[in-house]
Amino acid sequence: MTESISSNPPPEAPAPRRTKPSQLASIGSLALALALAYFALSAKTTNIVHTYLGLLIFSAAALPGLLWAKRGNYSFPVFEVFMLTGINTYAIPLLTGHSQLVHYSDDTIVTAAFAIFLFQVVAIFVYLTTTGSPKRSPAWTQEVVTHQITDYLAYGMATTTIYTILSEFTDWIPQDINSVLRAACFGLGIISTFIQARMWGEGTLPHSRKGIFIFQLFLQVFFSWAALFLIGGLSILVLALLGYVSGGKKIPVFAIAIILPIVGILHNGKSVMRDKYWEGGAPRPTITELPAFFNEWIGHGLQPPENQSTNREAPRVLDRTSLFHILCLVVSLTPDPLPYLEGETYGFVPGQFIPSFFWKEKPPAHIATNTLSVYYGLQVMEATVKTTIAFGLLTEAYANFGLFGMGLIGAFFAFCFKKLGCWAAHSPMLSYPGLVLIVLMAWSFQAELTLAAWSGSLYQACVVVLGIPFLIRNFLGE
Repeated sequence: MTESISSNPPPEAPAPRRTKPSQLASIGSLALALALAYFALSAKTTNIVHTYLGLLIFSAAALPGLLWAKRGNYSFPVFEVFMLTGINTYAIPLLTGHSQLVHYSDDTIVTAAFAIFLFQVVAIFVYLTTTGSPKRSPAWTQEVVTHQITDYLAYGMATTTIYTILSEFTDWIPQDINSVLRAACFGLGIISTFIQARMWGEGTLPHSRKGIFIFQLFLQVFFSWAALFLIGGLSILVLALLGYVSGGKKIPVFAIAIILPIVGILHNGKSVMRDKYWEGGAPRPTITELPAFFNEWIGHGLQPPENQSTNREAPRVLDRTSLFHILCLVVSLTPDPLPYLEGETYGFVPGQFIPSFFWKEKPPAHIATNTLSVYYGLQVMEATVKTTIAFGLLTEAYANFGLFGMGLIGAFFAFCFKKLGCWAAHSPMLSYPGLVLIVLMAWSFQAELTLAAWSGSLYQACVVVLGIPFLIRNFLGE
């Protein structure tokens, strides 16, 4: 019988827990109200209808998270995180007048925004109405990670950091194994980060390991932001935050007070840096040049917006944190003059579960993305080898089936997330289902992927995350 470091609380949890949810929900509701008020007053839309739709999308994206906080059972917020990504990928680009939106008509923007809101409404409805019974077999309720394994969690985070350095600053990793290695390394990092953050929240993480955890968390975020994608580092920080909150039922106010201003400064200077290093063709910094690189970035971030020499009209097809303009592109061209794909890109999903060892000619992980890029004239097939343009699950759904596809993808993910959550309601965090939920919650941040890339990388990460405890338990006797 394994020794537990954490388990889900029984139904008769102590009374003090009941006061925490309302506090967390109240803080979230206040934050949402302030955000909506700010964007309502400062929206840079060209049509008042766009503003209303942007605020609706923002609210619908936050609603599941507020309901999760109000419930207070602190189950894994997989669906809630999945929906929350709609704020930065769709709502904010619409409300702040993304530079690419000037190329599309008001009708196109309205249709795209309505499609997003339709997806949200269908997803929330299906999630709230789907039910399921908890599984009680040993496979669902037995913990598979012991204290001995948790001593090695720091190595899991180190593995992710080393991979990030190698992939961003060297060409040592062969392209044909990079996607598999990425999924495996980030799967280990996700589990290690979440478990240690949750242990910290519970008060069970030794003081000697807290410093190591913070240092490795800093390294992961630091090297992730070096690529000028804030969303990657933010995803890691939010994952750690969710782990801490789910373990301690409290918000780390001091840590948030430090991180938010830093993120705000970097966000303010992001456009200037992207103009220089992306559109301007400036050479990427080496590892030794990163301190000067971030010093330059912070300097731009501290300047008033009017003093920043940013070319707002520069093309930003590589801006992965915004997917709304890509959806507008697809809406403007589909179904006339380009017909719906009618499920063509979804046909690539099954092949992602076949190991390359058994299929030498297996299509690349981003084959669906590449197909969309070529179909909509953004790239030729040869260019997709070096550059991948983010489309996302929702844009792919519209390209295949239009508005029906938006509702279908919302219903599909909501149903799957709710069913798995219900089945694993009595599963400890360190059981096989618990580990799958941790990985799935982290993968909910991957809004820019198509279904083939999303499901294939999730599968690879789960194989690693579940395979290591299995091997240790059955072959090393831990």
